[in-house]
Amino acid sequence: MRYLPQLFENNRAWVEKMTGQDPDFFRRLAAVQSPQYLWIGCSDSRVPANQITGLQPGEVFVHRNVANAVIHTDLNCLSVMQFAVDVLEVSHVIVCGHYGCGGVKAALTGERLGLIDNWLHHIKDVRDKHSELLGPDMHMTARWERLCALNVIEQVMHVTQTTIVRDAWSRGRNLMIHGWIYRLSDGKLNDLGVSVVGSSEVESAYTKALAGLP
Repeated sequence: MRYLPQLFENNRAWVEKMTGQDPDFFRRLAAVQSPQYLWIGCSDSRVPANQITGLQPGEVFVHRNVANAVIHTDLNCLSVMQFAVDVLEVSHVIVCGHYGCGGVKAALTGERLGLIDNWLHHIKDVRDKHSELLGPDMHMTARWERLCALNVIEQVMHVTQTTIVRDAWSRGRNLMIHGWIYRLSDGKLNDLGVSVVGSSEVESAYTKALAGLP
């Protein structure tokens, strides 16, 4: 292989490992896709959904973008959600952010990064909405971490407000939305306490999550 031979070698080794453990693994995987989870996460290369949750290929449907944003005009994200909810019939939608997110830090500090500044305006909106929870008396690292968590909570709210989720709930679908955050320094996931299973729970879950912020 002329370009990136190590990646192809890694692939061959992975295939041999998987088929050695389960000769029918790829045959089953090719036959059907039936994940129970939709993961909406950050594009950060250090936060791979399958690995940190211990799930195999085929067990989690994934959408990733910078700072794990759910924007009502983003047809990419909405199309993934609609396919996951209506076609794959997932039972859980997980919005997962992470501490140390560079996009969140740029939104917090106003650092200019280029074209992506336009995308990060959505995170700046979260910053401005919760300015009282991000006081200047806080250490910079603490403010950064808090905005990472606040961003997850707000994106969960955005998920619950989509017609995709509202329509699913109105049809009686058992669909739960969750907000988690991942810490790069120890590899652990943390539940932000903003899980929602129906439209009647949205406001109370939001209030509770804000009150329980680390």
